[in-house]
Order: sequence, then C-alpha cells, then structure tokens
Amino acid sequence: MSRQHYAGIALLGAGLVILLGKMGFFSFIGSVLWPVALLVGGILLHVLYFGRLLPTATLVPAGILSVYGLLFLFCTLFGWSFIHQLWPLLVFGPAAGLYEYYAFDPFKPRMALQLAIGLGVVTAVSFGFILITSWSIYLIALLLIGAGAWLTFGRGRRSQW
Repeated sequence: MSRQHYAGIALLGAGLVILLGKMGFFSFIGSVLWPVALLVGGILLHVLYFGRLLPTATLVPAGILSVYGLLFLFCTLFGWSFIHQLWPLLVFGPAAGLYEYYAFDPFKPRMALQLAIGLGVVTAVSFGFILITSWSIYLIALLLIGAGAWLTFGRGRRSQW
C-alpha cells in the first residue's frame, strides 16, 4: 500500500470519529458505560495478582473497584434511584477488599480481618435499617397476618386450657 492509501484511511477514520461524535455516540457510551472502567480495573488488578505480578495488598483496591463498578453499573443501567437503598455497598467495597487481602495473604493479617468484619457489620446493619424504614409497613402487615393465622389455626389444634 502506498502512503496515499494510509492517508485516505486516516482521513476516513477521522471523519467517522467526528461524525459519530456529532451524533452523540461517544457521549452516550461515556455516560452509560463509565462504570465498566472501574469494573475492568478491579478485574485487571485481580488478574495481575493471581498472575503473581503484584503483591497481596493489591487486592484491597481490586475489591473496592470491583464492588463499586458493579454498583455504579447497576445504577447507571436501571436508574440512580436505587442508590437510596444500595448505598451501604459503598461501605462494603473496602470490606470486600480487606477480606480478600486477609484471605490470600500468607501472614493472615488480623487487623485486615477485623476491619473487614467491622465494615461488613456496618453494611448489614445499614441494610437492616433501610429494610425496616422502607418495608416496615409490609413487615408489620406480615407479622399481623402471621399472628392472626397462628391464633386462628395454630391454637385450635392444641389442648385448650
């Protein structure tokens, strides 16, 4: 191929990039799929650790990036209104990374495990509070139905006082 062919291909590519940019293609891709960059970064750090190219401490940011990438990708695809219920996963990200660090480090650092358990408990308690505040009326209704069913059907089969 001659230099004219390479120049023609370069001009064709530049024109295509400009046209797609004006049509909003790159804006759409950037606004929808940016969390994939976080997820890919987390997966890449995992691959590099398990390929024995990086130290064990690399698993902490790898876990954080993976959890955050999944959370942000879910919210980007299905709506950011879910972040009101899923925000405890922001606390869970470091817990996951610290637990991976503890699990795969040959010296088993206890502080990493203690921090991971502490952050995991904070995450679970936060999800519990969210569940109680958002689903409390349903929980109360289910408890009332269960108590009524127990009083109606459960006590009739036992010996009466």
